[in-house]
Amino acid sequence: MNQHELNARNLLCPIPVIRTQNKIASLENGDHLVVYCTDPGTLHDIPAWCRVHGHTLVSTEENRDEIIIEIEVVKE
Repeated sequence: MNQHELNARNLLCPIPVIRTQNKIASLENGDHLVVYCTDPGTLHDIPAWCRVHGHTLVSTEENRDEIIIEIEVVKE
């Protein structure tokens, strides 16, 4: 398992979701992706995207004006 980061700060939806999708496409099964966002919509949109595509939402955290979402990549 490797941990990767994605800076999606100051981007409005759907761009953080699209960048998350593109990054996950390049990762291996079991890798973790930590996404840093500022758009409050990502608190709903990225977890919903994970459910639809079968990835595991590890955690979400709101830290001042920043949202941190950790995803475990699940590929079959």
